Amino acid sequence: MITIHPFKALRPEAQHAKLVASRPYDVLNSKEAKIEAQGNPSSFLHITKSEIDLPEDVDIHSQQVYDTAKKNLDAFISRNILFRESKACYYIYQLVMPARAGSGGNERSQTGLVCGSSVDDYEKNSIKKHEFTRPEKEQDRINHITTTGAQTGNVFLAYKNVDDIDALINKWKKEKNPVYDLIADDGIQHSIWIINDTGTIDTISELFKTKVPFTYIADGHHRAASAAKVRKALGKKAPEGANIFLTTLFPSNQLQIMDYNRLVKDLNGLSTSEFLEKIQDLFTLEKTGKAFSPSKLHQFGVYLEKQWYTLTAKENTYTNDPIGILDVTILQNNLLDPLLGIKDQRTDQRIDFVGGIRGLEELEKRVDSGEMALAISLYPVSIQQLFDIADSDNVMPPKSTWFEPKLRDGLLTHLIN
Repeated sequence: MITIHPFKALRPEAQHAKLVASRPYDVLNSKEAKIEAQGNPSSFLHITKSEIDLPEDVDIHSQQVYDTAKKNLDAFISRNILFRESKACYYIYQLVMPARAGSGGNERSQTGLVCGSSVDDYEKNSIKKHEFTRPEKEQDRINHITTTGAQTGNVFLAYKNVDDIDALINKWKKEKNPVYDLIADDGIQHSIWIINDTGTIDTISELFKTKVPFTYIADGHHRAASAAKVRKALGKKAPEGANIFLTTLFPSNQLQIMDYNRLVKDLNGLSTSEFLEKIQDLFTLEKTGKAFSPSKLHQFGVYLEKQWYTLTAKENTYTNDPIGILDVTILQNNLLDPLLGIKDQRTDQRIDFVGGIRGLEELEKRVDSGEMALAISLYPVSIQQLFDIADSDNVMPPKSTWFEPKLRDGLLTHLIN
C-alpha cells in the first residue's frame, strides 16, 4: 500500500502568489523563460530556470546555474516572498481549464492532493512507471536538488479513485476557503487549500495506506528518479526530508489524457503518391474535407500538401497486448519505421511532437510553412491503458501522453533539509 506524508511547504505569501507561480521548468526553453520572467523579479523561473539571470553563453548545466538558483531561492526567502509552513500539512490543488479548442469544448476541472510520496515506495515499485528516463535530464535535476536543497518540480501521480478520499477532499473544499485562488495568464485557474487539521491529516494518511495499493507516474519520471538518486547519493547523511519527494496525487476519475500528435520533416524519399499508395497496405485511407481528429482507437489523421486523410489500422496488423494495442505503437510499427525510416522517436531529429492543447491548426501551420512535410493526429491514450502498461511492467513508446492543465511551479516547494 502507499505511504504519503504531510510536509512543511515553502510557499509564497498570498499577495505574491500570482507573480511567483510559473509554468513548469521543462515546458520552456531558456529563451522562452527569460521572456516570460522579464520584468517580474518574483517569478519562480529565477529559481527553476536560473540561467535567465546569467549571460547567454553560460552552459545551462554548469554549476554556476545551480549556484544561481540557490542564491535566488535564498533571496526569495529573505525578501519574504516565500516562507516555510510551521506545521506539516497536506494541500488540495484544484485546476480549472476554461472551455476552449482542445479541451472538448467544455470547462475541465481536476483536483489533486499535494503531499510527500515515499522514496521507498518508488524504489520498490509501489509507485509505478511507464517511461524510460534519460541520464542527462536526471543529472540536471539531481544537481538542482543537491545545490538548492529543494524539490521545486512537482511529480504528477495518478491513482485509482477511492470514494472515501474523494468525499473527504470535496468536503474540505466546500467548507474551507482556499489560501490561493488565481487565474494565470493562460486562463487556467489555480486554487489551493491547506489541510492543517491533525485528525484530517491522519485520516488521509490512513486512507491511502489501506485503500490505495499503487500510484502511477503520469508526468515527472525524471523528477521522481532524481529525488531517489539524491537520497542514495547522500547515503547516511541524507536528511529526513530526502525520504519523500514532492507529488500531487490525482484520482483517475478526474484525469483526461490529451492527444500527442506527430510531425515529420520528409517522406523518406517517397513522392506523395508513392507514400499514399504504400500506406494502404496496412491502413484504410480516405480523403476528408476538414481537419481530422480521431474519435476512436486505431484511427489516425494524416495531413500533407494541404489535404487531410483518415487512416484506420486494418485488422490483424497489430497485437492486443498492453503495448501492441496502443496507437503510438501501431503508428511506429506500421508507418513511421517501415515507410518513413524513423527507428527511434526518442532520438530521430526528423520527427517532432505537438501536444493536443495546441490544436490541429498548429499541425497545419507547420506543414503549410514547409517546415514539415507530414502531420499525424492520434487518438489519446486512456488512463486505463496507462495503468495496464505500468501494471504489466512495460514501458510506453516515447511521447505517448499529454496532460493538461499543468501544475504551476513555486506555489508549493519541498525543502529536503
